[in-house]
Amino acid sequence: MKTALLEAHEVRKEFRTGRIVVHALRGIDLTLREGDFAALVGPSGSGKTTLLNLIGALDVATAGRVELFGKDLAHLGRRARAEVRLRSLGFVFQAYNLVPVLTARENVEFVLELQGVGVERRQRALSVLRELSLEDLADRRPHEMSGGQQQRVAVARAVASRPRLVLADEPTANLDSGNAETLLRMMRNLRDQHGMTFLFSTHDPQVVAHASRVITLRDGSVDHAT
Repeated sequence: MKTALLEAHEVRKEFRTGRIVVHALRGIDLTLREGDFAALVGPSGSGKTTLLNLIGALDVATAGRVELFGKDLAHLGRRARAEVRLRSLGFVFQAYNLVPVLTARENVEFVLELQGVGVERRQRALSVLRELSLEDLADRRPHEMSGGQQQRVAVARAVASRPRLVLADEPTANLDSGNAETLLRMMRNLRDQHGMTFLFSTHDPQVVAHASRVITLRDGSVDHAT
């Protein structure tokens, strides 16, 4: 049996605006195991991004329990959650979030620098770019890249430190089908070669076709999971 990286139990999340209460998540139960390549699907407003934010220690649940790598995130302070994000998680954002003044190599190095990796971080960054067939982009800044190239560099940055879990929010939303296929195959190879686990929030049938598991959310609850 593969190790459970994530266990969510009766997770609820509410947002309040004055007297209005929005129930974004309504008692989520979910287990994610080592090596999963899972797609989180559902209509807009179903709670996908909210759930990713809780799993990624970017937010805390209103009620219930989110255990990541055996740690209850509700019992961790802000600094401890930041350490979990830095050491064990990789993030791929829909808007790329590359640092505009840095080259592709420097963007990939950035997380390694935060982790305290020394002089070898340059070679590690170049190695990841080569592994993802991005070495020709190493010295380009984001404005010199296409959207597909920026997204692939964002993936390189997310996986450079070999995190245990990569969270990707609509990673193919801005890509044509060819670039999306390239990106998904790259991530599948990373899963197969390095044992990383992936969880995607997506509307894209192409992502779902690659997924080993599909979790469907509807109105803040798990409607179906495979």
